[in-house]
Amino acid sequence: MDNEYIDLLNRIRSKYNRMSKGQKRISDFILNNYNKVAFMTASNLGEIVGVSESTVVRYANALGYDGYPKLQKALQESIKTKLTTLQRFEFSEGYSDREKLIRKVMNNDIENIRKTIDDIDFKKFDSAVDMIKSSKKIYIIGLRSSKVLAEYLAYYLNFIKEDVHIIPSGANDIYDQLINIKEDDTVIVFSFPRYSKRTLSLIEYVSGYCKNTIAITDSETAPIVPMVALSLTAKYSMTTFIDSMVAPMSLINSLIISLSVSEKSKLKENFDKLEGIWNTYNIYQIK
Repeated sequence: MDNEYIDLLNRIRSKYNRMSKGQKRISDFILNNYNKVAFMTASNLGEIVGVSESTVVRYANALGYDGYPKLQKALQESIKTKLTTLQRFEFSEGYSDREKLIRKVMNNDIENIRKTIDDIDFKKFDSAVDMIKSSKKIYIIGLRSSKVLAEYLAYYLNFIKEDVHIIPSGANDIYDQLINIKEDDTVIVFSFPRYSKRTLSLIEYVSGYCKNTIAITDSETAPIVPMVALSLTAKYSMTTFIDSMVAPMSLINSLIISLSVSEKSKLKENFDKLEGIWNTYNIYQIK
């Protein structure tokens, strides 16, 4: 979560006594209904509270935000780890216009990728590529919705690296699958809201044995960041109950392609072998 988004509700409380009567009504409504206000327009909020839209905009300015959309975004960021799946699902009920819904979802994904590009730390990215490249064995941890990301990364990483493991995999307990981890192995872990406690426990366990740990998460203030050697961030925002993983997927693509460039000759050799196997066993339809 960016610094400007931290602890918004406390910011409202600290300024409450100095607010006008209309601003106090807005504050009262936000503090009691923050999960609803996060997805209300300025006009909707003003209508419900009984003030003008311009009063809502001035209220956002009084809290230090450059317009209501910035305050709304701050509120969304503040609550995204607190809402239940049911509460998140309720946000989609207001979209009866299917075309409007499609445009909102896709534009949200585009904005997440744009923000990821703007915020990427290229030195950290290069260090992550070097760490993965120099390790013989790679472990990838992705629980719940992040499992999709872990499997995607592992699928392509297997073309480049010889020893890639997805955790969890198989019938064994997750901790049992990490019993052979060594100090110079690399562990890549995915952690996005709502942050899985099991993921945090796993990386805490792993860090006692392995120094090469990389987190791919949504923010530098995510709970997993202090627990790993390197962190890469991909923007994540909440539209409804679905976790939008478009930006993390794009970051994974960048990692894989960067690794493939540095391992070009090895990768070419592997693909030559694979094409022979695929042709022999008719893996792909050829017209």
